[in-house]
Amino acid sequence: MDKQWPESAARGLRRYVQLVAEVVGSGPSAWCCEVDARPTAYIAIEGRLPRYPGRDVALLWDARNGWAAGIETASTEDLIIVAYLGNDVLPAPRLIARHVDELLAGALVEVPEPPYFRIRGADDGLGERLADYAARPQPWKMPRPVGSA
Repeated sequence: MDKQWPESAARGLRRYVQLVAEVVGSGPSAWCCEVDARPTAYIAIEGRLPRYPGRDVALLWDARNGWAAGIETASTEDLIIVAYLGNDVLPAPRLIARHVDELLAGALVEVPEPPYFRIRGADDGLGERLADYAARPQPWKMPRPVGSA
């Protein structure tokens, strides 16, 4: 999306990324997203890919290609993309979790080509789909007892 996103879509992206992070087992400090004209997200993944045992794994999301799995480099270079996940720019979080489980279990990974799910600047309903995530209720969590850290 090249235009500024409505606040409901921005909240929805944050909620969507939080849900994906939760289902892949990443904590609240392991993800971030940037909501601007070209929104992106990053989730650090616990575990390593068998083909790259010395490298950290992360998920990356962008509004054109959806989710990708990447491995960290030893420098400040961009991550090396090893797989694109799903068949939509906004797949269900549980589908992403299944792909991550398969990758961590050693599923064959080839260097992929970006899927280009969306045409730059297209009004294809992504903002509304994201806004739907903002409208979903937060799961109820037991409050911490008084005096606990």
